[in-house]
Amino acid sequence: MTSAPLPPPATRRPGLAWLRALPATLLKVLWLVFTALPFVFMVMLSLKSREESYSTSMWTPPRQLDWSHYADVLRGPFLSYVWNSLFVVSVSVALTLLLGSLAAFALARLNFRFNGPIFGLIVAALIVPVHVTLIPIYLLTRAANLYDTSFALIGPYVAFSLPVSIFLLTEFMRQIPRELSEAAQIDGCGPFATYARIFFPLSRPGLVTVGIYNGINLWNEFIFAYVLTSTPSHRTLPLAIFDFQGQYSSDIPAVLAVVTLTALPLIVVYIFAQEKLVSGLMAGAIKG
Repeated sequence: MTSAPLPPPATRRPGLAWLRALPATLLKVLWLVFTALPFVFMVMLSLKSREESYSTSMWTPPRQLDWSHYADVLRGPFLSYVWNSLFVVSVSVALTLLLGSLAAFALARLNFRFNGPIFGLIVAALIVPVHVTLIPIYLLTRAANLYDTSFALIGPYVAFSLPVSIFLLTEFMRQIPRELSEAAQIDGCGPFATYARIFFPLSRPGLVTVGIYNGINLWNEFIFAYVLTSTPSHRTLPLAIFDFQGQYSSDIPAVLAVVTLTALPLIVVYIFAQEKLVSGLMAGAIKG
């Protein structure tokens, strides 16, 4: 006797695929609108004349595009602010990646006394508020004759970027197979050679993620730049807004032109680096 043929597996009707994807699509569009509206408002208002910005609704499109605010911003010390931010952020991120990856390698792969408590202290440093350190850092900067210099910002930036960087890189390096480090020891590599030849190259996705994360945070950092610098020649981009703000009034379109120009580099970097950022975060979340 032959058994009856099994019924074909249930298949989804292809015509309803768009209907099933509709809720997710609507949520994406809604999220895009909410995130894009502030940027659209900022650009739109920066292209109005000062008189029009006060006489019309803030959501009214400009009657005529006024690029004079961008010209005024670029004629001022704005490029000096850009250079200061590029220098401070680049040096700070480079030092953070170097010191953070070295510390993460030691915590992830070297067995030494107090390994766990040291890692716990580093994680505990994440909850230290920045503001409680302003007075000690200000006094220390004054004593070291670094006040009102670009180098006054590098130390605090690196110090406050290291805890989260070490935490992320330690978890990332723990997922690298231990057999690789054992093979390197058999070949005669010491700890530093193992770090430089194996762990540092294999941690590139995590390093890119940490670098982008810290770069964005430091590019927008305000409080240390405000406290530790006083002249435009040493101040960074978040403080450029003060050039267009008086005691009793503000040039709102010019201020928003500064904010737009300040945000553009981050937007461009994110557009080209979002794939690496997401892949780095996912690589750190998957067991090796």
